[in-house]
Amino acid sequence: MELKLYDTLTREKRVFTPLDPDRVRMYVCGPTVYDFAHIGNARPLIVFDVLFRLLRHVYGRDHVVYIRNITDVDDKIIARAAEEYPNLPLNEAIRVVTEKTEQQFHADADALGCLPPNVEPRATEYIEPMRELIERLLASGHAYVAEEHVLFRVASMPDYGKLSKRSLDEMIAGARVEVAPYKREPTDFVLWKPSKPGEPAWPSPAGIATPGRPGWHIECSAMSWKHLGETFDIHGGGIDLVFPHHENEIAQSRCAFHTPLMANVWMHNGFLQVEGEKMAKSLGNFITIRELLGKWKWPGAVVRFQMLTAHYRQPIDWTKSGTEQAAIALDTFHRFTITADPKHGKISSDVLSALCDDLNTPQAITELHKLADEARKGRYQAACDLYATCDFLGIELSGASFQDILKRQRGDVDETQIAALINARNIAREAKNFKEADRIRNELVAMGIVLKDSKEGTTWEHAR
Repeated sequence: MELKLYDTLTREKRVFTPLDPDRVRMYVCGPTVYDFAHIGNARPLIVFDVLFRLLRHVYGRDHVVYIRNITDVDDKIIARAAEEYPNLPLNEAIRVVTEKTEQQFHADADALGCLPPNVEPRATEYIEPMRELIERLLASGHAYVAEEHVLFRVASMPDYGKLSKRSLDEMIAGARVEVAPYKREPTDFVLWKPSKPGEPAWPSPAGIATPGRPGWHIECSAMSWKHLGETFDIHGGGIDLVFPHHENEIAQSRCAFHTPLMANVWMHNGFLQVEGEKMAKSLGNFITIRELLGKWKWPGAVVRFQMLTAHYRQPIDWTKSGTEQAAIALDTFHRFTITADPKHGKISSDVLSALCDDLNTPQAITELHKLADEARKGRYQAACDLYATCDFLGIELSGASFQDILKRQRGDVDETQIAALINARNIAREAKNFKEADRIRNELVAMGIVLKDSKEGTTWEHAR
């Protein structure tokens, strides 16, 4: 079974061929630990966890190395620490913020069913490799010193912009390109900058007297280099990181090591909206993973399943009804696998085939429903396979009752409304309007109501 992945750099889906099948290497940009992770952050967590699981299945558990970093030095971290702990020395406040936020991130990742990466490097532990990369770039003419900053000279790399497919004018006009008087060109970006009093600081490269700290982009270049080498197999992250972060990573790493590529495949997950709108605190629709799991009491399996209903490269619209539908589906799977033993099951070859087609999780979910249909007919092997396949995907079926959770979310059902819908369905069936009858049945299923048709008429009960 061939694994095919879409490469953002070449804009094509092609067969994945690792540099070394005995050591398949993947790097994914992790969190900047200054605030609780939101559901947009959950998407790359889940997407690349599924890819990690698939790679381990294809190449062997001991032959895949997954690195996901922690950014623990950053302007946002410094600002949050100063705001929340004004009475503490800044460095101590930064430590409190990063430790607390990292702990919550790990709790969220565990609840979402994500396996831990092989290594989770923290940026502050890799300052020396960053300095070494910067010195290499200075020595080869790809970087320069200006006003105690070290900057990458974009003009020194002829094919800069190849990943994002942006013209020079577009890059200059980009909102995330910092304009500063010490830059030779507007597109040049910071590799190292002087620290303000009280901020985290380390000895600067290039003989700069003032202690400083690294720019964001050089951190990932250094950490991926130290754990995966100068060139590796897969680099992943959200679509928002294509420019400038990943574009700049490529520039730094390729110019420091004189390599044609940094990663053989670049993978990016699409944006997430909430109820059709961009998620933003100003719109009141900003949802953290912690809120979904804690305040709203949704199991991590429901969140994970809902996230996988859309292909990772496509945008996803996060809706309450979508969460309920995910819970209904998992409740169905749970009911049909109660007596199943995953040890007797095997991972569905159809699900694996879907995943090997550039992580086609919507098709994989379709195949799960087919297994559930077979299990409903009393086929024990299908139930065992369904359980084993969900386990492979990181979807936990045991534990909390999904139906009880749905009832809590919805409150008591309106029996008058149910009776009216059943009557409307019966009228549609008598008129042979089966499409409308099916629509009404689906509406009732979404409410957690299961219909039973018999010669005596139609009855209903709560789904178990």
